[in-house]
Amino acid sequence: MRTPAHQYIDGRTGRIRSERPMGDRFVNFLYSEVRESAPLVFRALTSSRSSSILGYLNFEPFLSLHLRSAGKLMHHWGVDPSQCLEEPDRLDTPYKLFTRKIRYWECRPMNKDRRGVVSPADSRVLIGSLEKTSALYVKGKFFHYPELLGNDKVRWLQAFAGGDFAIFRLTPDKYHYNHTPVAGRVEDIYELDGDHHSCNPGSVVRMVTPYSKNRRVITIFDTEPAGASGVGLVAMIEVVALMVGKIRQCYSRHKYEDPAPVKPGMFLEKGRPKSLFLPGSSTVMLLFQRRRIQWDEELLRNRSLPGVSSRFSSLFREPMVETDLDVRSQIGRAADEVRSHTGNNF
Repeated sequence: MRTPAHQYIDGRTGRIRSERPMGDRFVNFLYSEVRESAPLVFRALTSSRSSSILGYLNFEPFLSLHLRSAGKLMHHWGVDPSQCLEEPDRLDTPYKLFTRKIRYWECRPMNKDRRGVVSPADSRVLIGSLEKTSALYVKGKFFHYPELLGNDKVRWLQAFAGGDFAIFRLTPDKYHYNHTPVAGRVEDIYELDGDHHSCNPGSVVRMVTPYSKNRRVITIFDTEPAGASGVGLVAMIEVVALMVGKIRQCYSRHKYEDPAPVKPGMFLEKGRPKSLFLPGSSTVMLLFQRRRIQWDEELLRNRSLPGVSSRFSSLFREPMVETDLDVRSQIGRAADEVRSHTGNNF
């Protein structure tokens, strides 16, 4: 049976777009027939080693001869060569194009609102809430909340209970540097081991709580210090996926210069490169404390837009539509409510 196309809203034009996720046939086969009839094979294929092999087969240059020229490859992926920091003829393999740097300070402008929160990636975003009384409440199918942050991370589980979240899905053609969504001090950063499940919408629908089962890096920001964004605590969760073997932490304060690993105590400015996925499709999640963020009206409107064939809507049996955004686009801002709910009482 042919899987229906997945639709989303283009945040630049407001138009409905259709996506046929890369590797759709393989992913559908893996997450239906293989998962059901050969669970041991399925587990092996979603392991770290198998994911690295699949990434190698898809991104190493001599195994990608059907896309020999940089120009043909860029056209195939819809990449604008004028945005790339390097000369286009140097981005002559899928791997180099996947890990490309862009002139983000020119082609990804950022609102100067200090209390604004921006998209951490070129991605398709979906927003929701963990608060049961919220109109955006999403029951745990994308992730299991305690498992997402780590069952033993009591401090952070308490801090974000009943809060809001945003899921940013990167497709293989996207720019794959992740940028800081807020300005703030790093309170904690840690890695949780896990599998390498696909972030293809079809596999997300079939796989229970995939985002909390994959390997991931969690960074906790305190945005209350002077000069920070003032949106309370923020968790940035970088999730590996099928064909993504690593997340390289490489924060740069100015363009891509002097990259440094992210460590507790560092103050990170908003909109700067923070990390890089190596390579494949992948996901970033943001968690906010309860009632600390006020979402952008466009994201709220698009999420419930009728008549859009989103695979996530079929999962939740209600409109659940993504919006395609550029990295550093504003997704919301610090709520104007009194901060006594949270503050720094963690």
